[in-house]
Amino acid sequence: MNVAVIGAGTMGNGIAHVFAQNGHSVNLIDVSETSLQRGIDNITKNLDRQLTKGSITEEIKTQTLKNIRPFTTIKEGVQGIELVVEAATENIDLKLKIFKELDECTAPNVILASNTSSISITKIGSVTKRADKVIGMHFMNPVPIMKLVEIIRGYSTTDEVTKTIMDLSKALGKIPVEVNDYPGFVANRILMPMINEAIYTLYEGVAGVEEIDTVMKLGMAHPMGPLQLADFIGLDVCLSILKVLHDGFGNPKYAPCPLLVNMVTAGYLGAKSKEGFYNYAGGTKDLVVSSRFLKK
Repeated sequence: MNVAVIGAGTMGNGIAHVFAQNGHSVNLIDVSETSLQRGIDNITKNLDRQLTKGSITEEIKTQTLKNIRPFTTIKEGVQGIELVVEAATENIDLKLKIFKELDECTAPNVILASNTSSISITKIGSVTKRADKVIGMHFMNPVPIMKLVEIIRGYSTTDEVTKTIMDLSKALGKIPVEVNDYPGFVANRILMPMINEAIYTLYEGVAGVEEIDTVMKLGMAHPMGPLQLADFIGLDVCLSILKVLHDGFGNPKYAPCPLLVNMVTAGYLGAKSKEGFYNYAGGTKDLVVSSRFLKK
């Protein structure tokens, strides 16, 4: 299958990696050559990691990279494509703009999928003339490793399109789960309130960063504490999803913690900005709690 992936960031390059490794021709689209090169460098690094572990061969690595072609415009990148997977920033205005353009630039039979983690597929589909062919394909991070794909049906998404994407996900070695189109879907409707409550627990002085994460790791068998996980997701992304939940349901239980709002406003976004609840200046191997949260 000929696939276009829009966005060469963490999720986009991971999605391109998985499709390309499974024999699909992938057009990777981003606004700048620099972003595209960074994305391909990341794919190469992840392939090298697989190679070191013995999960792929040198031939698979070489062919995977050959299967990926970079483009800096949507119009050029979607020519001859059968499926588009959008993985741009979690911003509704940007996504609607992209899907309007995709609707104009692609053949009417092309399926348009979004990797959105919270934004309504029905809303996204409404700006196209093919709402029946718009669907959510929410991969988990890191994409090459995580098995789950949330498949989100918009109000108009057909059974045929849903089956196509479910079958395709299985062929990629993933485990697809079909869910309906409500704010946060399943994964983030459950995960984000937990993360938000962990931030409130810190904000209210119940315990420190390391203590909160340790309780959840050792007491609940979570592989990563909620504050560390928030850092890896991106605190700005967490805030955006909580706003979608709060706006969509109108329930105060989804209101973002003021501490989260302040951190994002101040530019402390987690691992990608080198500081969030933890400090990542020295990398991610040895976690160091941010000095802002250490007892004076």
